[in-house]
Amino acid sequence: MATLAAVRDIPVLIKSPAACSERRVNPSWTISQLKAKLEPITGIAPSLQTIALRQPHHLEMTAISAADEDRTKIGSWSLLAYAELHVASTDPSSATVIPPLSSVPKYEMPVETYSTLPDTVLAYKKTHQIGRFDPHAPELKERKVADLWKEIAEGKITLGARCILPPSTTRRGTVAYVGLIPEIPGVGPWVGVRLDEPAGKNDGSVRGKRYFECGAQHGVFVRPDRVDIGNWRELGLDEDDDDLDEI
Repeated sequence: MATLAAVRDIPVLIKSPAACSERRVNPSWTISQLKAKLEPITGIAPSLQTIALRQPHHLEMTAISAADEDRTKIGSWSLLAYAELHVASTDPSSATVIPPLSSVPKYEMPVETYSTLPDTVLAYKKTHQIGRFDPHAPELKERKVADLWKEIAEGKITLGARCILPPSTTRRGTVAYVGLIPEIPGVGPWVGVRLDEPAGKNDGSVRGKRYFECGAQHGVFVRPDRVDIGNWRELGLDEDDDDLDEI
């Protein structure tokens, strides 16, 4: 007879005031083990955690708790794939809540004003014929585009290939798009990656135009030299993650 220890890992969504991350858990873990693994993701100490389970396509929440959390296994709650584990703190002041960057007011100088200023990067480029002000710019542009396509071919960057985005070895995903993106400044092809975790910048679309399907913040577009193709498997919840601060 199969035991809980033999059950395979289950993908779940970890949600807290400071994090939203897709991870894998094993039903054989005890509640105490789960809380210990959730601490570096949520920033909430195990002793302060409360965990509520919401199964896919259900509205009701079920508390994951027991009198003896050192022995009670989380498999007792019949976890389904992509269930949500909502983690909160019994001491709200201890939880890390990061305000969205969009809420910070910013000043944007009009382009017309910037172009008239003498001591700017733009003025320096004009004076020294750098970049698009270089008379040889068209030739350099063609060479750059050719080099980018060469990197794609030599790097075996193809649709469906597994990859990482160096220097991290934990920011992993699948190549979902290879080609031009007129909505992004710059010439030549881009590589769209569907990340395993919500550590990206978009949902596979750019300025309203969709290039591939993925969840919110699971998509990112990078140049070919940022992509390393290989047999990169998905990470589990109990594996090291150097990029938790990007979640």
